[in-house]
Amino acid sequence: MGSTNSTLLKIPNVEELMQETGFSSVHIIRLYDRFKALDKEGRGHLCPHDFGAIKELAMNPIGDRIIGAFFSPGQETVDFNTFVKILAHFRPVDKDRPRDPNSPEPINSRSNKLKFAFQLYDQDKDGKISRDELLKVLRDMLGMQVTEEQLESIADRTIQEADLDRDDAISFEEFRKVSAKILHLKKAPVVMSAEYDC
Repeated sequence: MGSTNSTLLKIPNVEELMQETGFSSVHIIRLYDRFKALDKEGRGHLCPHDFGAIKELAMNPIGDRIIGAFFSPGQETVDFNTFVKILAHFRPVDKDRPRDPNSPEPINSRSNKLKFAFQLYDQDKDGKISRDELLKVLRDMLGMQVTEEQLESIADRTIQEADLDRDDAISFEEFRKVSAKILHLKKAPVVMSAEYDC
């Protein structure tokens, strides 16, 4: 217990960080140890190349985009608190966690998760996912599994279905609506008619 407390004391604003991210003290310490292991030179911050040591990111076809999400435009380093806040997007939504109505929305809320996912597509940060940006993600994720023609067809259909204002791009609001529709379809009960019963 003493080593846990001494590690927590090294982390600035740790109570606030735990409140904001929903991570427990045990998780914070685990993340702190991971951060220190990635920060091999002991600088107190990480650069994009430090993330290369994470094999799951190295093997992920959009690993570069995920790494890029840790860094704001023009920012070349990330400190521990920012590292933890970005990782909080990957936590499951905690529906039972009490929330102060005066505090900001939790980092791992459905809305914030969607904003995080949206930025993985919106590489030029213009607030829209263009056909080219969508195609790049599809190429990265699907690679040689499908033809270029199939990728272009998928991108065109996706834009056509999601683009409600017909500007040939997907805004965050359109992205949110499509995601809500998909989530709703996943939750809808399956009703079988008599002709399909065995």
